[in-house]
Amino acid sequence: MRLTITAIVTALVILTAVFAFAQDAPAETSDGNIFRVDRINALVFMLIFSIVILTYTRWARQGKELFLRKISGLDQLEEAVGRATEMGRPVLFIPGINEIDEIETLAGLSILGRVARVTARYDTPLLVPVRYPMVLAAGQEVVEQAYIEEGRPDAYNKDIVRYVAGEQFAFTATVNGMMVRQRPATNIYMGAFYAESLLLAETGNAAGSIQIAGTAQPAQLPFFIAACDYTLMGEELYAASAYLSREPLLLGGLKGQDWMKVLIIAAIALGIALSTFNSGEWFLALFRNV
Repeated sequence: MRLTITAIVTALVILTAVFAFAQDAPAETSDGNIFRVDRINALVFMLIFSIVILTYTRWARQGKELFLRKISGLDQLEEAVGRATEMGRPVLFIPGINEIDEIETLAGLSILGRVARVTARYDTPLLVPVRYPMVLAAGQEVVEQAYIEEGRPDAYNKDIVRYVAGEQFAFTATVNGMMVRQRPATNIYMGAFYAESLLLAETGNAAGSIQIAGTAQPAQLPFFIAACDYTLMGEELYAASAYLSREPLLLGGLKGQDWMKVLIIAAIALGIALSTFNSGEWFLALFRNV
């Protein structure tokens, strides 16, 4: 921690000194310039970000305990699957309704891998309806790999992940029918959801399922919060892979991003305070060309 703070402070001092130098540097006079001194601040910020991420990644690899705020929805995943096992009913997992090139879909598939490992371990039926063929292929690969890692390749069935419908509300109606007929004990929604979010969550709630949801769509969060037992909000969805796996590279990136958010918030607060007293022009100039 001390090393990280020292590195950040040093980088900020360098940024201030370099910016002062850039202010006195001659303006660009030709197209032959290969280095823009007016963008040195962006270089220094990138160096700070890199230093923080590499430092936390190194600590994670050394086995140091890195603090991560508890995320209740992720902590309850295994217990929710265990409930389904005890009741002899399936687990329903929906990795959003977007294509594979959306980051929320990738985050949902990452969590699907963790859930599939638990269902493979407990021999619990798993249902994964998807909307797009590419998500179907990726989901089948993720689930199959999870079953192999748990030593249960014979228990894997490619129909665990199934293509349902390509149209939004046709998909929703089909999944709602699955909930009513098969009555899964646990419903997990992780990914991008839109107008169908409340339709899915209300049907699952009426079926008596434990529901865990996560999305980065702000307009849909109120519906999941109202109808689900646990809800991952915003960036918690993206932090899930690092939170569950404790992989050093992922932890380093997650902690590095948290540190940069703290620095940005501190810079905003300082800028507001300086501007209030009409003395923040030099500070604001540090960020104009980032």
